[in-house]
Amino acid sequence: MSVTIDIAGLPAERITFAPSPLAELCMALHALSQPTHHPALTSWTTATAASLDPCLADRLLEGEFMWRSSFSDIFMAFAGITGGTGVPAGTLAEELDVLDRLDDEQFVLAALEHCWLALYNEGGGPSPLTNPAARAKALEVAAARGPHQLEFSVRLLDDTAGVRVWMRRLLEDCDEAFFAETWKRVEPGQSADARHKTELLRRKGLPAALREVSAALSVDEGLTTITVDKMLHGTTTATDPRIGSGLVFVPTNFGWPHLLVVHAPGWRPVVHYPLGTPEPVSAPGSVELLQRRMEALAHPMRMLLCRSLARAPYTTSELAAVNGITAPEVSRHLAVLKKAGLMHTRRQGRYAQHQLDLGAVARIGSDFIEGILR
Repeated sequence: MSVTIDIAGLPAERITFAPSPLAELCMALHALSQPTHHPALTSWTTATAASLDPCLADRLLEGEFMWRSSFSDIFMAFAGITGGTGVPAGTLAEELDVLDRLDDEQFVLAALEHCWLALYNEGGGPSPLTNPAARAKALEVAAARGPHQLEFSVRLLDDTAGVRVWMRRLLEDCDEAFFAETWKRVEPGQSADARHKTELLRRKGLPAALREVSAALSVDEGLTTITVDKMLHGTTTATDPRIGSGLVFVPTNFGWPHLLVVHAPGWRPVVHYPLGTPEPVSAPGSVELLQRRMEALAHPMRMLLCRSLARAPYTTSELAAVNGITAPEVSRHLAVLKKAGLMHTRRQGRYAQHQLDLGAVARIGSDFIEGILR
């Protein structure tokens, strides 16, 4: 399983390393919403969450599915503007201006990306702004995630312009509350890393630069295809004349263990890579329990299910749709994971939501956690 990026004929000068304040704000919001993914950031997430104004914290809950379980492409808006520069802007305000340039359909499809993961590589689904069936599907998926998600999705579809104004104001308030100070601290290191990798690309070539980005990245001998080792299938091109050629690598201090690849149809590809790797988490357990858990995880489909369940709660029907199998098959796999003590289940209205127990998985080994969260 991997995501491939076609770079055949791409000039070296169209490969860019650059920080993105908007993308980093996305990762900061994700770390706040999923602190168990980022144990090395515990001090920051705890202090920042404690200092948040309660009103701002409530507003963040309304749209958090855009950064909690998946990472909405709206935070990489520079990659979706036809005829644009294709690279991040220097300030958050400038990047928010770029976000404003996305048309309503791009904005809505990116914001509701979690609804279309199964169609991500087939050009996306029909627009829920104009297609009643697509709208119904989007709201069904949102309802399974919870009342906040459903309410936000209805608002987004019924009043797209109003939500876009609300979204910009929310991100500006996050900047004022905590992100401006955070960005002031991390941006110099990210800029230095981008300069270093740009020089490495110039002096030693793309293979050397990719090795320093991540061990999960590789390129073929002919320098035509970059392969990103991730637990999903995807393909994109950096030479699409309709959107403009280019490939951007964006560093993040909040990303590990996630290695993100924007590969949406009609968007330039972006690789969002983490800086630094924290110490692995491990702890001993009984041999019998370890054996049961390893057997549960040995099945390829259960590995794929774990990739989703590590990010957010999912219903059985959602997992079936994303992975192309039947609901009864999903239920059988979930039963094995639950018997091994690797999964939690809770009720959300009439829906049963399942999620991986990251603490239990971490005791198996950090390599597995990094793999499913990459």
